[in-house]
Amino acid sequence: MSHDLADHLEHLVKTTDESADRERRLLDEWARYSISGNTGIPSRDIPVDLDEGEEWDTVLDFIQGSSTSSASSSQNPIVSALLSKPDVEHLLPSLLSLLASSRPDDAISEELVEMIGFDNIELSMQLLAKRQDAVTALTNYMTGREQESQPPQPVPTNGKSRGKQKEVSTAQYDQLDPAEVRRRMEETLRANAERPLFTGTARDAPEALPHVYTSASVVQGNMLSHLGTRYMLPIGTVRHEYEDYEEVVIPPAKTVPPRASERLISVSELDPLARGSFPGYTSLNRIQSIVYPTAYQSNENMLICAPTGAGKTDVAMLTVLRVLDQYRTRNDSANIGATIERDKFKVIYVAPMKALAAEIVRKLGKRLQWLSIRVRELTGDMQLTKKEIAETQIIVTTPEKWDVVTRKPTGEGELASKVKLLIIDEVHLLNDERGAVIETIVARTLRQVESTQSVIRIVGLSATLPNYIDVADFLSVNRHTGLFYFDSSFRPVPLEQHFIGIRGKPNSPQSKKNLDRVTFEKVSELVREGHQVMVFVHARKETVKAAEAIKEAAHADGLLEDFACDDHPKWDLFRREIGQSRNKEMRQLFDAGFGIHHAGMLRSDRNMMERMFEARAIKVLCCTATLAWGVNLPAHAVIIKGTQVYDSSKGAFTDLSVLDVLQVFGRAGRPGLEDSGVGFICTPEDKLTHYLDAVTSQVPIESKFVAGMIDSLNAEVALGTVANVHDAVQWLGYTYLFVRMRKNPFQYGLAWDEVAEDPYLGAKRNQLITSAALQLAEARMVAFDRQTGSLFCTDFGRIAAKYYIRHKSIEIFNEKFRPKMSEADVLAMLSMSTEFDQIQVRENEVKELELLLENAPCAVKDGPNTSQGKVNILLQAYISQYRPEDFALVSDQAYAAQNGGRIIRALLEIAISRKWANVSAVLMGMSKAIEKRLWPFDNPLKQFELKADVIYNLERWADDYAVAELAEMSADELGKLLHLNERHGSAVRDAAKQFPTARITYSLRPLGADVLKIAVRVERAFNWSSKVHGSAEPFWLWVEDHDGTNILQLAHSIFRQTTEALDVEFVISIPGQKPPPSVTIRFVSDRWQGAEEEVVASLEELTMPSSYDSHTPRLDIPFLPLSVIQNPPLQNVLSPWLHGFNAIQSQVYWSVVKTRLHTLLCAPTACGKSVLGQIAIWETLRNSPNVSWALVVAPRRSVALEAVSDLRLASRAADATVELVGSDKLFDKPSRKTVRVATASDLFNALSRQRNLKDVLSRLRLVVCESLELLDAVYELGVSLLLHATQTHPVRFLGLSSSLNDPADLAAWLDVDPLALHSFRPSDRDQALTVTTQTFTIPHSAALFKAMAKPAHAAIRAGHGEPALVFVPARAQCAAVALDLLTQCALETESARGFLPADADAARVERAVARLQDPALLADLVSRGVGLVHDGVARADRLLQLGLFAEGVLRVLVAPREACWTLPVRAPTVLVLGTQYVHVAPGAADERQIREYALAELVRMQGRAVQPRGAGRFYVFCQAEGKDTLTRFLNDGLPLESRLLEADALREWYRARRKDGTIPDKQAAVDVLSFTFLARRLVSNPAYYDARSTSVNDLLSRIVDKLEV
Repeated sequence: MSHDLADHLEHLVKTTDESADRERRLLDEWARYSISGNTGIPSRDIPVDLDEGEEWDTVLDFIQGSSTSSASSSQNPIVSALLSKPDVEHLLPSLLSLLASSRPDDAISEELVEMIGFDNIELSMQLLAKRQDAVTALTNYMTGREQESQPPQPVPTNGKSRGKQKEVSTAQYDQLDPAEVRRRMEETLRANAERPLFTGTARDAPEALPHVYTSASVVQGNMLSHLGTRYMLPIGTVRHEYEDYEEVVIPPAKTVPPRASERLISVSELDPLARGSFPGYTSLNRIQSIVYPTAYQSNENMLICAPTGAGKTDVAMLTVLRVLDQYRTRNDSANIGATIERDKFKVIYVAPMKALAAEIVRKLGKRLQWLSIRVRELTGDMQLTKKEIAETQIIVTTPEKWDVVTRKPTGEGELASKVKLLIIDEVHLLNDERGAVIETIVARTLRQVESTQSVIRIVGLSATLPNYIDVADFLSVNRHTGLFYFDSSFRPVPLEQHFIGIRGKPNSPQSKKNLDRVTFEKVSELVREGHQVMVFVHARKETVKAAEAIKEAAHADGLLEDFACDDHPKWDLFRREIGQSRNKEMRQLFDAGFGIHHAGMLRSDRNMMERMFEARAIKVLCCTATLAWGVNLPAHAVIIKGTQVYDSSKGAFTDLSVLDVLQVFGRAGRPGLEDSGVGFICTPEDKLTHYLDAVTSQVPIESKFVAGMIDSLNAEVALGTVANVHDAVQWLGYTYLFVRMRKNPFQYGLAWDEVAEDPYLGAKRNQLITSAALQLAEARMVAFDRQTGSLFCTDFGRIAAKYYIRHKSIEIFNEKFRPKMSEADVLAMLSMSTEFDQIQVRENEVKELELLLENAPCAVKDGPNTSQGKVNILLQAYISQYRPEDFALVSDQAYAAQNGGRIIRALLEIAISRKWANVSAVLMGMSKAIEKRLWPFDNPLKQFELKADVIYNLERWADDYAVAELAEMSADELGKLLHLNERHGSAVRDAAKQFPTARITYSLRPLGADVLKIAVRVERAFNWSSKVHGSAEPFWLWVEDHDGTNILQLAHSIFRQTTEALDVEFVISIPGQKPPPSVTIRFVSDRWQGAEEEVVASLEELTMPSSYDSHTPRLDIPFLPLSVIQNPPLQNVLSPWLHGFNAIQSQVYWSVVKTRLHTLLCAPTACGKSVLGQIAIWETLRNSPNVSWALVVAPRRSVALEAVSDLRLASRAADATVELVGSDKLFDKPSRKTVRVATASDLFNALSRQRNLKDVLSRLRLVVCESLELLDAVYELGVSLLLHATQTHPVRFLGLSSSLNDPADLAAWLDVDPLALHSFRPSDRDQALTVTTQTFTIPHSAALFKAMAKPAHAAIRAGHGEPALVFVPARAQCAAVALDLLTQCALETESARGFLPADADAARVERAVARLQDPALLADLVSRGVGLVHDGVARADRLLQLGLFAEGVLRVLVAPREACWTLPVRAPTVLVLGTQYVHVAPGAADERQIREYALAELVRMQGRAVQPRGAGRFYVFCQAEGKDTLTRFLNDGLPLESRLLEADALREWYRARRKDGTIPDKQAAVDVLSFTFLARRLVSNPAYYDARSTSVNDLLSRIVDKLEV
């Protein structure tokens, strides 16, 4: 049996290998002895001195709890069970104190469960059920343990002893003592229990960190349970029980002795930059000296945990100075400020409260003023212009505002790209509801650092917190170099903390009475000891009430004399000074030694109170928490009276934040004057544990990110940093949630075995992201493909991210939003937003809300009885400028207005994105109503600063007059109308003339049978005032359908001071080729209420051109070989790059090359039209006399150069000369066969100047008109004059054009035979080309290109390593887009190679980079496989990059829009990033207009993707409203209209010809104009040219009449 017992016990107590040997020896000893009893087993190996009747306690007896040892509590099985739990010994005193207290069971149950762990909740219930027995047993056990701990008595050395009453002489027998056995078994079992569940090894020793300074023996690792719910209270903590309250007193922490390496750093040792920024300092304090080497001499991320008031702000200052030092051009100690490159960096300081932000701005601004460093606040209240942002180096903001800013890729969002230092103050707020925002901005910053390879230093400042290592990991802080922890002993003045739990039901009269009594007792006791006290309350009115309550209690107790300060030497002076104040309460309280302070007082009164308290002329100052944040005014003692604070964002009373408590406690103690301070917090008894845990850092801070994760994910998708589930899972790995899930999985619904199997929680993160993505998809905020995991942001998602709208609100809007809504409907929907869920209806407010409702213009469905009704009423009252009486209602109204304005702006964007005309106009009005506090039906002139009597009379006497009518009246007339004088009339007249309005004119321009262009001209019709209008007046312009339901097209434009008129073009579809009765053009100011204009454009008399249905079908015929040319020398020249003809070339070859008919070939771009034209030239010249010549006319010089280059290849074989000629030599007589290439303008100029051309034109055999889709006024006029001049000569005209939707009139103009008209559709090309269109609703801005970067990179990657051409609107965007593409590439591939091919020769790339003339611009891009080609790049660099692109070394080439005409390269993938560009009017740099790309440009870009062999991919990223037009014309062919009447070329030419007599009369002019393309289009599409007649002669005569004017 002994052997079996040994095996069994060995299994039970088995531990590490080392201890296993010891336990085996112990078990061997047990096996030597016989266990007497009823077993019948004979005894053996019995010691000779063992008496017959005596028995030993066996191990079994011990395990069964039968020992009678005084040290054992086995008499109580519950306590035995408790003692069997691991790590419980050090809990026993606290546990006994808790169970022995007079508090009822339900009051201590929660604390008891937390102490022994939620996994032992049943044991907790048993302890409570037998509470008295447990107290007795624990007392006995602890008494016995104390006796055991006494020093052992000397033992005899005779080696023998009998039974349990005798000593055992040897060490091995000593081990058989039951208490000793129990101790060792518990130790073993406890050690095993402490092992991690998912490993088979014992826990490692705690990591020794070099910068952890604490007076406690155990810092990290004193966790009580696997749930990780509590740390120990400091040693020396005392708990007192009183009738009215319970008090826990925590003594000041013992100072940590300095280490050998520590010393205070003198300011004189610092370099000049740092020294000058610490004025008035002799040395850094102890904390600052410790962190100085890391903060100022490295770029390490840092976390500094230190008590309030320990000097953390100066640590932040050191890190700021580090940035300044890094951006100095030279070391010039004489003028340091001049050496700082201020434009190259930004420092962001994130403070949790606006009050603290203002204080930081003041502190840093003052300290850095000598360096000319600008510090500004950027919060919800303090906005910055783009110019102010550019001028500012340090921006102090709040977490929410920085989250909003970094969600925007442009404007404020561009800040993020320049940030070099991010300081996050009070980072322990991760445990707060707002913690999710801190996680969001840190995760976004860390991803930015990783993706852009930029250096952004993160510095976290925090109060002392228990699990600082977790926070350090989250901030990517190196534990050994950047983590600094200083416990409360580092306070400048040691603080004794008193936590007082007030008995009684919270907010009951008894509770309030107890609170007043306790406050008085503590204040009077402190005052008697000669101390000053600050009493903090949480409402302005409460300051006076609290002071009066203490004063009355002191009077009742006869202690008022203790508070008096009339013995102060300056009391009389202060008495006279305060007598001048108008604050009655302040004067009365001062006489008794009391003061008050809150933000509602006059600044002069607040300053007076601060000075008097500082001078000790006031003993008790009752104030609000704003004093703790805004002013450094310490006192010996601070008392927080109550912890219930009204939070308007929640619409309810909430607990005072721990941040506020720490800040108030930070005011306790006067550094340099006292060696101690005292802080009291009086809170309801049920909140005592909460504040005790939080303030003393007992509870590890957990992540609150799960609650805000869905909206944060949407923001990342909208920003473009997350495109799929994989991206999102990576993003989640940067959050504090990820850190804590791994450390404390139970808190987040994970079991330890899940962590064991998946240490990086990939499955859990995937589950969280998928769940969030599904919710976003349900709200229609993202498009989520579960198969591929892709996430694509919708308009709803983008707008929600931009305006900080919760996904739950978007779900409500999805359900309630309709195309037609009234103002009442809009307000009702707005009030349902979840942003207002916190606003609750309280009984005492209903009456006042009903009064406000009586004056509300819009009906409120539920009245004041619901939260939605209350919000609705408050918003209407806000717009009507009614202020509630109740202070909570005032706060709620401000909250409703602040959020309502933001949400309604989001609703407006949603309506516009849905193209809902009616509700867009209503929302526009309501948005301005909240912003201006003015209803749409109010008089618009109330927006001006007019006197109240003028406004009153305006509404009384002139309410029916439109603003425009008032503007037309004289000052005298207005004065009489208003029953006022002329001066008042003049003020009204000036306001009316400055009221933004516009004159709208329009022209209807049909572009096809079912496409209509509306050209709108918007003229400014108001007087500009910089004071009133600022620098710009934004407005919306849209075209809506005839019943006002849908917006057909819209534009957002801006009037500037120099703007006189703006031209905006809208293109709309006409379904079924039958126009609607009318459309409405609407002008709406973005800022001014009532500034709206509308014009109804009638379409009833509009004649649309007929559709063209005679396109040439592409025939399925054999391809012709090159031999059909029948010209061997020419074949030899063409054969290296032309092996045969394609389908279209084969089909039209005979007509184009072998006939003399005038021919027009309209075919898809890049299908070989120009090649056929060149062969036709050589064929024509081969069959012509020796001095014959051919002419190629090109619309652009780039097209002409390309033609010359191609023709010269075959010129020797054709025995002809190829010349690029100007207007002066174009019509020189050729001496041999010649091909002349000229631009359209040269042709026009030559024909305009030269007269006698008969001889040279007689030798002209062929005119090839290239790229007729680019026909402009000069091109048309030049060709028309040539047609007129050659009408008697046998000149053949060959027109080449991209596919047109109606080529009939172009053919008629060139006199093309119907058999020689070949019009192919764009889809008829026989090269494979995929066209993909992706739409965006972001206005033309840098934000748009940021949003395009990720899909653009995806398109490039889809090419599997093939080259890509990227077109952007202007060269200014080239570099930014290239860098964005590289960023996306780095994120995807996690490599710094960029787009360089894997087989790229590194030496070849290095040599190419070395040859660059502008390495600063290009070196980094070229070395990573990206090139830039535009006019700003040196020609040598352009050629070098084009060569590398052709070789495949560069895989991406970024070029501006205009480069599409000059780029000599093609690529399998072509991307067009945006189809709008900024047009700057000549001579007016401020006049910038957004214009659409010409369709011909897009076709040219499309042609760059056509591959002779292989497939091409053409991607167009465009505005959503432009997609239909673009795809329509890209698929059906381009529209072509005459431009003659739109330019001055015709008028100038006509006047010159009339002057020189070439055109003698009007009839001659009509004859010449009859040769124009215009003459044909006037008949086919008269509406385009505002023509009413259908007689061409009549129409041309009218044009000539206009030219005569």
